[in-house]
Amino acid sequence: MLVTQDAGQPQTVRVYDAAHGCNEMHRYTKELGKQPAENFHRGTLGEGMRTALEHIKDTYEEMIDGWRRR
Repeated sequence: MLVTQDAGQPQTVRVYDAAHGCNEMHRYTKELGKQPAENFHRGTLGEGMRTALEHIKDTYEEMIDGWRRR
């Protein structure tokens, strides 16, 4: 999960999960909130979560900027 602060409140930007047995990602927008899930990794659930963590580390600034624009 990637969370940012906006007006002193925590706001969700991105959530990666495997609630449906596959690696999914949900984008959140400032205006519309949670968006439909997208498959993001075809490997095992563990591989998917490791990939998600690396992706957040590498691109969190872009993700937050995208959240702010939408």
